[in-house]
Amino acid sequence: MKISYNWLKQFLSTELAPQELSLILTNIGLEVESLEKVQPVAGGLEGLVIGHVLTRIQHPNADRLSVTTVDVGTGEAVQIVCGAPNVAAGQKVVVATVGTTVHPNEGEPFKINKSKIRGEVSEGMICAEDEIGLGNSHAGIMVLGEDAVPGTPANEFFKLEDDYQFEIGLTPNRADAASHYGVARDLAAYLKQGLKMPDVSAFKTTDKTQEIEVNVEDTAACPRYSSVTISGVTVQTSPDWLQDKLKVIGIRPINNIVDITNYILHELGQPLHAFDADEISGQQVIVKKCTEGTPFVTLDGVERKLGAEDLMICDAEKPLTIAGVYGGKNSGVSEKTTNIFLESAYFNAVSVRKTAKRHGLKTDASFRYERGTDPEMTVFALKRAALLICELGGGHISSEISDIYPDPVSPAKVDVTYHNINKLIGAVIPDEEIRSIITAVGIKITQENEQGLSLEIPAYKVDVTRECDVTEEVLRIYGYNNIAIPTKINASLAFTAKPDKEQTQHVIADLLTANGFLEIWCNSLTKGIYADPKEEAVQILNPLSSDLNVMRQRLLPPALESVAYNQNRKNPDVKFYEFGKTYHLINEAYVERPRLLLVMSGALTEENWSTKTESLSFYHLKSAVEAVIGRLGIANYQIEEISDAHYAFGLRYFRGQQTIVTFGAVTAADKKLADVDKEVYYADFDWALLLDIVRKNKVIFKEIPKFPVVRRDLSMLVDAGVTFEQLKAVAFKTEKKLLKQVQVFDVYVGDKLPEGKKSYALNFTLQDDQQTLTDKQIDSVMQKIIANLEQSAKAEIRK
Repeated sequence: MKISYNWLKQFLSTELAPQELSLILTNIGLEVESLEKVQPVAGGLEGLVIGHVLTRIQHPNADRLSVTTVDVGTGEAVQIVCGAPNVAAGQKVVVATVGTTVHPNEGEPFKINKSKIRGEVSEGMICAEDEIGLGNSHAGIMVLGEDAVPGTPANEFFKLEDDYQFEIGLTPNRADAASHYGVARDLAAYLKQGLKMPDVSAFKTTDKTQEIEVNVEDTAACPRYSSVTISGVTVQTSPDWLQDKLKVIGIRPINNIVDITNYILHELGQPLHAFDADEISGQQVIVKKCTEGTPFVTLDGVERKLGAEDLMICDAEKPLTIAGVYGGKNSGVSEKTTNIFLESAYFNAVSVRKTAKRHGLKTDASFRYERGTDPEMTVFALKRAALLICELGGGHISSEISDIYPDPVSPAKVDVTYHNINKLIGAVIPDEEIRSIITAVGIKITQENEQGLSLEIPAYKVDVTRECDVTEEVLRIYGYNNIAIPTKINASLAFTAKPDKEQTQHVIADLLTANGFLEIWCNSLTKGIYADPKEEAVQILNPLSSDLNVMRQRLLPPALESVAYNQNRKNPDVKFYEFGKTYHLINEAYVERPRLLLVMSGALTEENWSTKTESLSFYHLKSAVEAVIGRLGIANYQIEEISDAHYAFGLRYFRGQQTIVTFGAVTAADKKLADVDKEVYYADFDWALLLDIVRKNKVIFKEIPKFPVVRRDLSMLVDAGVTFEQLKAVAFKTEKKLLKQVQVFDVYVGDKLPEGKKSYALNFTLQDDQQTLTDKQIDSVMQKIIANLEQSAKAEIRK
């Protein structure tokens, strides 16, 4: 949300610099994300001055050029060649002197240099309004009034004032601050001063020649609807002051009527809509819901099919606008409009939000209605806008205000105690200070005693409904930075069930981080195209968009989007991990499953002059998987190759029917969905199962063996279908006490071997915890292992 510094000062009596206000706004809960100096005209008219044309003669070498001498206030006239047909001696004009950079409406800025044009020296430029951003006309140079003084800087003459734009990261609960008035209200509370409100006392009805009947059929979706008509209006360009106000906050001026409604929206936070009253059939406005599928063309020229729950503003024959969201193509103000029907309404936030999301529309009006506007502001905003329209459009008010408000919104009632406020804040704030802040933020005190207060919360504070909410209001204005950090922290010992879930997660996170992985947090809401199986997908009833319409069933797809994001920004080497949950609808019950995801892609290490770059492979992922399992003390599990639609190839580690982890290469289909073009490997852990296994693990102290280990190598020929895990299992089944480790250090498959065979080279690590092994013991163990390998795995030991 953009806020103008000069606009704020219309409500406040303050000379605080924008930088100081920026800090204050952030401290009171309206975080300023950026502060930018803004000039109402590009370049701020720097270097442009008022000039007096002293003489004008025909250029001797060009029919369409004139040679002028101009007094620019320096005491010496300058010669300027001018191509404008209307230039004449005696005129007061705007001159860009030598060295000035001119910012035209169209095209790039350019610098004025001393030059010769068709043989005549030119030391500047006499400007048209479109050449310096002050208008759109290029019919000739700007001719000023006789009161213009030569040498006066143009920005002073035109009274241009630099402004500052605050970019505020407005949180969804702060609907009360979605306007300059709302922001100023918080600042006034902090600065302990009053607000200067616009004066609407001049509002009065001139006649009743343009009465339009209003009928609200759905008062639940539209609790309040206020309106008035203005006749005899001239639709034209807005004055500079209004255009400048809108430009500073990024709004493009259109015409005086539309600009006024936008001005009021950003000034008071109350959306308005101006209708061409002559286009309203039957001189009747009906607020209702239309039939499902009713076609409606919006301002952007798109035909939309209305839903049965869409609230519409209609006339006697047709729908005119989608209430609180978007206008219809033929409902707005045009250059031919002379009579206006002005709407100022309070719509139900949920109704507007659903309609806006259903049609994929997001406007300044829906932004505010979705969060909750002030139902008590409709009439005030209507009067303010009507007076401005009469002032800038030359019309007159031609009806009484119609205000349909059958069931006024009651203020929320909350009781608070000083003790609870201080307890929650963690500091003792004087009772008088608490009362002062509560009153300053607009909350009414209805009763008070020594213990606390009974309060009425104004309707515009939609997020303040409980004692803790009032406490937050007090703390915001009192100042978070005024709460001292205690030097002493009290804590109590508590029994924690084994394992400590958070501690275990931290241990694995530290392990992965130490091995070059980065933690990511992906959104639990994701695209419907990722749902698999679709019958288990948890659908969002009111999705923010089509990209966020289901809860994720796998951690992988959002993580692949992170991989693609990095790869598209020249960061192809990624190692990510995420602790998260997946969501499933199984037998009409919602199921959450904690998971741990590892994702790897690209190179193992960064490019380096001293080492050769190695690409990440399946085996690097396998190493990371076994590091996680090993760190948790999980040793006994089975391994098998998997045939899964979500893996190009991979392995599964399991115990009985329970899968500990599956890992392997991402399929081409999944990569295509995320627009990833490089090989990606990932592992998916059942984190809940890992915690359950850890809970059952017993920690046993064991001394470091004092006796040396012995290594023996064996090379063997086996059938192509025999895996290393099978050979390893045979070895450990043969010798459980002395055999500590079995590793493969070479595998060969090729035409030098018999068909259907492959060669394994394994090393066996032996150790006795009680004594040094003798050659006899070692040979005995190895002979048994050889015999069992030959018998169980049909291995041919190569001598």
